[in-house]
Amino acid sequence: MSGLTNALVIAAVAAVVITRQFSARRIGSDRRWWIVPVVLGVVALREPGLIDPHHQIESSLLLGTELVTALAIGAGWAWTTRIWTEPDGSAWSRSTKASGAVWIAGICLRLGLFGIGAQLGVHQNSSAVMLGLAATLLVRSGLLTWRAQSLEPAAAGVTPAYGDGERRVLRKERL
Repeated sequence: MSGLTNALVIAAVAAVVITRQFSARRIGSDRRWWIVPVVLGVVALREPGLIDPHHQIESSLLLGTELVTALAIGAGWAWTTRIWTEPDGSAWSRSTKASGAVWIAGICLRLGLFGIGAQLGVHQNSSAVMLGLAATLLVRSGLLTWRAQSLEPAAAGVTPAYGDGERRVLRKERL
């Protein structure tokens, strides 16, 4: 894919993920939570230019830092997400304000890494950002699934997220 196509895919996936995170979403019990991140990762790895051939060491360090940052963002996002079970045993999640702060911090860190790369003269491809997004989504989904499996179905209470002072049971309104 071209750089423009990669940028559009990254923007579309990020927009969908960010807007959906603040509404209550059922955590699926199926084992397909890893498909979208793996597809994004495969697409990113297939692109040439992931590592700048003229600045291999600097480019590799920037890519490694991007991936560590992405893993930290995914973990932070998962731990700041509120999860709960409904009386029927289904697990639900919704991101908190702390989750939004994690996203903002992650975007700032990634912009900082891009700036460092630009100062070093490293050619940076959008596939590194796509690979980072894939890592973020993979870690977040995996941790949420793991957290949801550890909930007791009969509890029907809210599991607090980091930075979440509220402890209330969220239920759907009956119409």
